[in-house]
Amino acid sequence: MPETAEALDPDEVTSVEDEKFDRIYPAQIRELSSVFWTPVAIAAEAAKLLVTTPGTHVLDIGCGPGKFCLVAASLTEGRFTGIEQRGDLVAAAAAAAAELSLSGVQFLHANVMEIAFADYDAFYLFNPFEENIFGGHKIDSSVPLSPELFKRYSSHVATELAARPVGTRVVTYMGYADEIPACYSCESALFRDDLKLWVKNREPDLALEHLTLSATRSYRGSIGWSSPRNSA
Repeated sequence: MPETAEALDPDEVTSVEDEKFDRIYPAQIRELSSVFWTPVAIAAEAAKLLVTTPGTHVLDIGCGPGKFCLVAASLTEGRFTGIEQRGDLVAAAAAAAAELSLSGVQFLHANVMEIAFADYDAFYLFNPFEENIFGGHKIDSSVPLSPELFKRYSSHVATELAARPVGTRVVTYMGYADEIPACYSCESALFRDDLKLWVKNREPDLALEHLTLSATRSYRGSIGWSSPRNSA
């Protein structure tokens, strides 16, 4: 069973530290922070889970304005790359990194389908594709969104993660963990199970790694990890 941290009050996650940190962004980006950008406390814990040795290269998939990468780079000896489809958010992330004088971070204006996962050691995902299935819950209308894209992106990430070496670490925050293949196990669950560390512990059985298995494992129940979709 995964290790579970003591439950924290949600107010401890959305804290005064976030209000201070978010001042580095333009007002229109600050306004989205409480819903779409990783809280400082979560970013700090996720960074510790992912960076196991100096120089660990972490990919943040769907990084927005780079908040996770910026916090993580300031607290660890890891290297952080964020990818984001929205050019204005990439520009805001790069500007914030320059203002903070952080050298161990970079941001790419790219689609996840264009990224070579083999270039990275560990991965961070804050629910990067859910905009595609909840149309009213979105940052803006500047990129294509659809349930089909959710399936395509999630399947692509699952396939790429399954190909990474045994021992690869992935941290997810919120979401259904659709992108996590069955060859990964949940080793730690923090912040009321919203933040999870997944570690690849075996080579994949290709017959079992398809998303049609209902491999969503975001909530812990009496019979293991299950999706809220299945219990509705």
